Amino acid sequence: MNSSLKQLMKSLLVPAIPGGIITIVLFYFDFFQFELVEKFLLFAAFVIVPLVILLLNHDEKNKHQRMIYAAIKWLHFPAAFLTLTSVMSSKMWGLGNTAIPGILSLGWLLFTLLLGIYGLTTIVIHRGKTAEIAIGAGLVYFFIGGIWFTLYQYQFNLFQANPATHALSSVHFHFSSAIVPIFIGALGRIMTKKSWYPWVVAIDIIGPILIAIGMIFSKPMEYIGVTLFACNIVVYTTYLLAYLRRNSLHNKAAFFLGLSCLAFYTVVILSIFYPLLKNMFSLTILDFIPIYGALHAFGFVLCGLIGWVYMVDSIKKKRLPTRIDE
Repeated sequence: MNSSLKQLMKSLLVPAIPGGIITIVLFYFDFFQFELVEKFLLFAAFVIVPLVILLLNHDEKNKHQRMIYAAIKWLHFPAAFLTLTSVMSSKMWGLGNTAIPGILSLGWLLFTLLLGIYGLTTIVIHRGKTAEIAIGAGLVYFFIGGIWFTLYQYQFNLFQANPATHALSSVHFHFSSAIVPIFIGALGRIMTKKSWYPWVVAIDIIGPILIAIGMIFSKPMEYIGVTLFACNIVVYTTYLLAYLRRNSLHNKAAFFLGLSCLAFYTVVILSIFYPLLKNMFSLTILDFIPIYGALHAFGFVLCGLIGWVYMVDSIKKKRLPTRIDE
C-alpha cells in the first residue's frame, strides 16, 4: 500500500468520502434531473451527517447511548442511499404520483429519529451543561428535517404549505437549524463560559422554530427568527476567531474553521449589497440563491464541520488548553 493511500485511510474524513463522491456526481452530471433543493438535501444526507457523527461524544458507561451511537454509525449509509432512491423514484423513474417515494423516504425519517433520540439522551445525561443541550437540540432538529423531507416526498399539503415549502423547510432544518446549535455547542465546550452563554443557546434553539413557523404562517415572525439566528452566528464566529487567534492549533483545523467564518461573512456582505448588485448586473434573487446556498452549505457548514473534526483531534493529541482566556 503506497503512502498516499495509507494517509487517506488514516484520514478523519474517511466516513464522508463515499458520500462526497456521490454528491459530486449528483451536482455535476445532468443525468440526474434533480431540483437544487433536492441536491442539497442529498448532500446533507451523504456528507454533512457523517461529519456530525464524528463530533458526537457518547458515554461509555451508558449502555443505551452506546448502542444508539453504534446503530447510527452502521445505519447511516443505508438510510442515505434510501434517500437517494426516494428522490430518484420521483424524478427519474416516473413514480412521483405514487406512494413509493414517500415510503422510501421513511428510511431517512427513521434514521433522523435515531439522531433525535441520541440528542435527547445527550441532553438528559449532561443536564445542566448548556453546550451539550445545544448539541442535543441540533440532533433533534435533524429529525424535524426528516419529517419535512418525508412530507415533501409524499407531496402532502400541510398547514397551507405546499410540497415546495416542505422541501425548503427540510433544507433549513438539515443545515442551519441543526448545524448552528451543534457549532455553538462545540464552541461552548472549549470557551470560558459567560453568564450570557445560556441565552445564546436558548435563542439558537428558539430561532429555527420561529423561522419554520414564519415560513408557513407569518413573514414578520420569519424575519425575527432570521435576525436572531444571524446574530447568534455572529457571536459564534467572533468567539471562534478569537480562539483561533489566541491558540496554536492544528493547521487544518484553523484553516477550515477560518474558511467557515469567511463564508458566513461573505453571505452577510452579499446580502447587504444585494440591492446594489441587483441593479448593476440586472440580477434577480433566483441568481443569488445558488450563490447563497453554495456559500452556506459548502463554505460555512462543510468547512466548519471539517474544522471541528480536526479541532477535536488536535486537542486530543496535543492536549492544548481548552479555554479562552478573556
